[in-house]
Amino acid sequence: MRALALGLMMAAGLAVAAPEASKRPVARAGTDARNVVRDAAVAPVVPTVASAVPSAAILPESATSLRPALRPKAIVEKAMARRAERRRGQVCGDPDLQGDFVGFVPGRINGCGISEAVRLRSVSGVTLSQSALMDCTTAKALKSWTERGAKPALRSTGGGLASYRVAAHYACRTRNNQPGARISEHGKGRAIDISGFQLQDGTTLTVLNDWNSRHRRALRSMHKAACGPFGTVLGPNSDRFHRDHFHFDTARYRGGTYCR
Repeated sequence: MRALALGLMMAAGLAVAAPEASKRPVARAGTDARNVVRDAAVAPVVPTVASAVPSAAILPESATSLRPALRPKAIVEKAMARRAERRRGQVCGDPDLQGDFVGFVPGRINGCGISEAVRLRSVSGVTLSQSALMDCTTAKALKSWTERGAKPALRSTGGGLASYRVAAHYACRTRNNQPGARISEHGKGRAIDISGFQLQDGTTLTVLNDWNSRHRRALRSMHKAACGPFGTVLGPNSDRFHRDHFHFDTARYRGGTYCR
């Protein structure tokens, strides 16, 4: 009897230890491990010692991904500071127009003056050789031409456009300074004259010297692109007063843009 009881106890001990000694079944060739995991999630869970093995142990390496690293705090703060600076320097409600709000500018003769003037320093990243006084309509027209005309025309020349050489902006005077002529659009803050373009590599193109040079295609393209954003566009082919610069103003005519 003692021998029989001892034999029964040994058999029971082996039965309890059996699950610990057993190995996890290996998936058959061609079986997708992800399907195994999905099927296991649907099937009823039988509490065994083997079920304590982490499920990630049978996931393929490609099924796991690392969480992307967060941007360093210093980079985020620098970007936020740059954005805040642009907002502080914006005029006409546009961060691409950097300058100062001036307000009312009186004229010394009847017909001159600007009701809400801004002093523009740069437009769409292109600086002005001198800050230019104008109204917001003209500033926005300059931005439109810069982005759709000037920058594309000079994109492949000297690294691209960097700065405008401003020949004239607000001035209370008659057209072309001629006695008895009408008040110029310059006297209303609606005009800007540009005589040259500085490129990223330091090269300067001028209307006077390059209208017929090897860069003539770029200059003529810019002149043509201004016909639309501006109401009046004058260049070297218009008259003797504009042989060395482009004149742009935002006067509007029933017949459309006056472009010469």
